[in-house]
Amino acid sequence: MSLSSNKKILDNMMNKYKLTEEEQAELWNSIKDIFNHPEFQRRMSPDFPHHDRINLGEHILEDTIVTYILSKKVKKSNYNRDLALKISMFHDFYIEPWQNNVKSKNNKFHNKHGFRHPVEAIIAAMTYFPEYFKDIDEAKIIIDGVLHHMHPFPVRKVELTGENVMELNNWDQLLKLNSKLAITMLICTSRNTLGKYSFSHSLFKEGRVMSRADKIVSRLNMKESSLEGFIALISGRNKNLDK
Repeated sequence: MSLSSNKKILDNMMNKYKLTEEEQAELWNSIKDIFNHPEFQRRMSPDFPHHDRINLGEHILEDTIVTYILSKKVKKSNYNRDLALKISMFHDFYIEPWQNNVKSKNNKFHNKHGFRHPVEAIIAAMTYFPEYFKDIDEAKIIIDGVLHHMHPFPVRKVELTGENVMELNNWDQLLKLNSKLAITMLICTSRNTLGKYSFSHSLFKEGRVMSRADKIVSRLNMKESSLEGFIALISGRNKNLDK
C-alpha cells in the first residue's frame, strides 16, 4: 500500500478513538517523521502480520493513539508525552517478521520472539532514528520503555558476551551502536532478573503509560485475535497464517 493509503488508515484509527481535529494534528506532528520513514512503512505491509488480524504497523499506531489519550490524563509536570509516543512507535519496531519465518534461527526457548523482540526493536530504532537518542537522558527513557513494554511478561536479559550471548536478527546494527546506548540496554535489562530474563517494569512514567496502552489495545482486540496468534509469541508458528 502507498504512503497516502497508510495515512488514511491512521486517520480512520484516530476517528475511531474520537480524537478531535486539534488532537489529531498534535499527534500527527509528534509521529509523522517516524511514520513517513520507509522502515516504518515496511512494517505496514502484509509481510509483517501482527498475530493474524492486522499488520504490525497498524498495531503500533493503535497503541500510539491510546498512549496519546492516556498521556493527556497524566498530571505530573515532568512527564514527557512526546517521549511516550516515541516509545510506542518503537516498541515493536523489530527488524524481521517472525511468524512462520523459516529464516529465523532463534530456536532456544529463551531467545524466542516474545522475550527477544523488544531488544531488536530498540536496536532498530536507534539505527534508523539516531537523532532521537543524542540526549542520553531522553534516550534512557525511550530505551527503558521499549525494553519493558511487555511487563509483566519478561524481556530477555541483554548479554553481549559469554555462553549466554543473545541471538538477534540485527547483530550488525547492534555492533554499530554508540557504546553508551548499548550499555544502557544492558543496564535496563539487569533489573529484577531471574535467570536469563528481566521481570522489571519501566522505571519511567512514560514507559509505564505506554505499557498500559499496549494492554488496553490487546484487551480491546482480544475477540478478533486467535489463540494461535498469541501462542505464536513463543512457538513462532501461527497456523492461521498458513490458512
